[in-house]
Amino acid sequence: MAQQPPKSYLALKELSQKIHTYTSILGLLHWDQETYMPSGGISPRSHQIAQLSHLIHKERISPSFKKQLGKLIHFSTGKPKVKNLLKCARINVREWHKDFLRATKLPASFVKNASQLTSEASQVWAVAKQSNQFKLFAPFLEKIVAMNRKKADIFGFADHPYDALIEAYEPCMSTARIKHIFTPLRKELEKLLKKINAKRSVENPLLTKEVSKETQLALSHQLLSLLPAEPAYTRLDISSHPFSLALHPHDSRITTRILPHAFMSNIFSILHETGHSFYEMGLPTEHWGTPLGETISLSIHESQSRWWETRIGRSLSFCKLFYPRIQKEIPRFKHMPLKDFYRSMNHVKPSQIRVEADEVTYCLHVILRFEIEQELISGALQVNDLPEAWNAKMQEMLGLTPATDTEGCLQDIHWSLGDFGYFPTYALGNLFASQFFTSFEKGHRDWESRVEAGDLVFIRDWLKENIHQWGRTYTSDELAKKVTGKPLDASAYLAYLNKKYAEIYQF
Repeated sequence: MAQQPPKSYLALKELSQKIHTYTSILGLLHWDQETYMPSGGISPRSHQIAQLSHLIHKERISPSFKKQLGKLIHFSTGKPKVKNLLKCARINVREWHKDFLRATKLPASFVKNASQLTSEASQVWAVAKQSNQFKLFAPFLEKIVAMNRKKADIFGFADHPYDALIEAYEPCMSTARIKHIFTPLRKELEKLLKKINAKRSVENPLLTKEVSKETQLALSHQLLSLLPAEPAYTRLDISSHPFSLALHPHDSRITTRILPHAFMSNIFSILHETGHSFYEMGLPTEHWGTPLGETISLSIHESQSRWWETRIGRSLSFCKLFYPRIQKEIPRFKHMPLKDFYRSMNHVKPSQIRVEADEVTYCLHVILRFEIEQELISGALQVNDLPEAWNAKMQEMLGLTPATDTEGCLQDIHWSLGDFGYFPTYALGNLFASQFFTSFEKGHRDWESRVEAGDLVFIRDWLKENIHQWGRTYTSDELAKKVTGKPLDASAYLAYLNKKYAEIYQF
């Protein structure tokens, strides 16, 4: 007879699933705000989001939650009180304890006010970006920076206030460790970029000619039909900034955007967001509403999106699979050889926009944001000086100066959402993806021929078996060691980039 969990554990599980139900409703409000909500609805929507965020926070730190958790674990030491709990129950209790300690540090009023502020700020950011008016957004950003400084003080930190913010997105990282990774990474990327810049451009103007919205949407749906996404559980829509949101393993919302003169941006966005979706949908449904049904961190999350966008989507094998469909929908490509399209699709050229950046320069965009975020949080940089500081770092790292703030410091939505500490995970995700890919290749030497033939299910299944199914069983570091045998470093990522672009640029 199977061992029955104690009543306190079952009660805690029920409370956790209740919180997740509220959280999924909150996610639906955000999804609607970015897709279909009329612009005039922002005031009531901000109030709805603030109220629901407040309710969720109250449930997370409620006396009932604390009471049931206290029957299972010692709050001061984290040691279990109940013997012989099944492994899955022990993991859930361990993670509930971590989450509870962090959540109880934030006053409910702080959470409510922060939610209302960021809901309003995201709408102001959108207007400021569209109209190139940083001054509209600056007062909101000042409040958001102050809010994050206060949050860091509440959580506490040993070395840098930014450490407390990173923890929410990648608990295994600190400011010092990220610097240790990013400093040599930046040098190696700049060295590779210098080699590429010395060679003749492989960019072809055919890729930047206009492609209609209708044609791009047709390609979008063809792409989704090739990917191993579950049609009954997946929805694709349009937003100003592509994103992925999973309400449940059986309800995944992804969005893309249509740029008339950059149709491949739409393709890469769908690959990227579907990678996020696969992770959420690959989590064990039976553990939904508990830590075992949650993703590990945003670094690992980003590794899944970059895996599909870059390692698969930008590969020659996938190009062989999808290019005939592009040729059919966009007749001007009928006479362009496959390898010319592949090389042009992967051309390297420093650009202003992070989400449109090539593989070689992408992490430089992230490192720039990491440096600026630290300075804003520490007070070394004031919000009013942000445009000038941004432009100076862009010139230093990429040799470019934005002509407008729209293509400069206003281009990303994250700061309007209060997400300080988030950006480093974009670069860390690339590193995790490449390190995971080395293990994947060892077991699937024929992966390229299988992708070319349209077989993509085995890739999703490998990721589900090695990454997705574990929920929060492991930390990011532990998972990297489990899958690859060593902790995270940049060697696999740099080896991949150097090999690929030496072939494309012939050096």
